[in-house]
Amino acid sequence: MRPHRNHRAYWAFLGHRLSGLALALFLPFHFLALGLALEAAALDRFLAWTDLGMVKLAEWGLVVLLALHLFFGLRLLVLELRPWPGGDARLGWIVPGLAAALVIGGVFLIGAF
Repeated sequence: MRPHRNHRAYWAFLGHRLSGLALALFLPFHFLALGLALEAAALDRFLAWTDLGMVKLAEWGLVVLLALHLFFGLRLLVLELRPWPGGDARLGWIVPGLAAALVIGGVFLIGAF
């Protein structure tokens, strides 16, 4: 692996981009669920399907991706809008952002099951 790609900032960048793509792929399914809400029987079938364990696990993954995208996006905003005195102070935002995303995912998982 190239040295510039074996860096925490690169992995944060990659996590932000890939989570954004995964969320964009999820959007059509979200709109499908909203469309099913117009008919009560179809919505009931959809809600019964969402009680499956695999669907809840996928929802957990979606929540983690959303939180990861949020925190790494905030990191990028801080990088762009705030001057840095030097050094690698910007790297200090990566691990707390990842930890916060996993905590949010854990709280969701506890509530889902």
